[in-house]
Amino acid sequence: MGCFSFLKMMMFVFNGIIFLGGLALLSLGVWVKVDGGSFVKILGASAPQLIQLINMAHLCIALGSFLLFMGFLGCCGAVRESKSMLLLFFIAVLIIFIAEMTCAVVILAFSSLTDIFVERMKIWAVKTLREDYGVQDDITSVWDTTMKELNCCGFNNYTDFNGSRYQEKKETSEYPVSCCSGNAPCQSNQIDLTKMGCLHKFQKFLSHNGKIVGGVALGICVLEVAAMVVSMVLYCQIHTFYA
Repeated sequence: MGCFSFLKMMMFVFNGIIFLGGLALLSLGVWVKVDGGSFVKILGASAPQLIQLINMAHLCIALGSFLLFMGFLGCCGAVRESKSMLLLFFIAVLIIFIAEMTCAVVILAFSSLTDIFVERMKIWAVKTLREDYGVQDDITSVWDTTMKELNCCGFNNYTDFNGSRYQEKKETSEYPVSCCSGNAPCQSNQIDLTKMGCLHKFQKFLSHNGKIVGGVALGICVLEVAAMVVSMVLYCQIHTFYA
């Protein structure tokens, strides 16, 4: 009985954290969606990189709602000793786990197509830099954030901007600020030639942090398996009349 109580407590604590995280994410998404002006005013000066969340409000709301639902199922199922809630929680986590494993298998099975994917990605990225950067605000914002955070210039390098609509709009051979070491405007004679393209930076990041990413993914899978085991143990030990 002591083990049963411990499992209930662990289930409640674990899903309580999920519930609070979902509530925070949902609140943030609703706030950004309803009053984006206040969000920009408050965080614009202190943390400008967070302004990109205003473009992800719907994702925050959807993910927050899902986490709320999962946390609610787990907490209520453990506290009320509801077999139906615990079973539903188990099925939801199992579906997520199977989807993750399926994605992993597909990635491993089609790893030989990586070069083709990168080539198609290159075509798309260079096209957006030449035709949409500096013209469409959302595309420009995404690329500016990417180049700033990765400290890179263009997808391949600064030449991706040669003859682009961005330069046509500026009516000069000006480049984004990220391509230079100094401040704007960034002219051709001020380009930092040591800056790599974002593709090379991203590949370098993955090679350096691949083990960390793999460790995090493995940890998530272990937590999911643990959650399924605990929920199923509770489900099997709860008497039918509690459901």
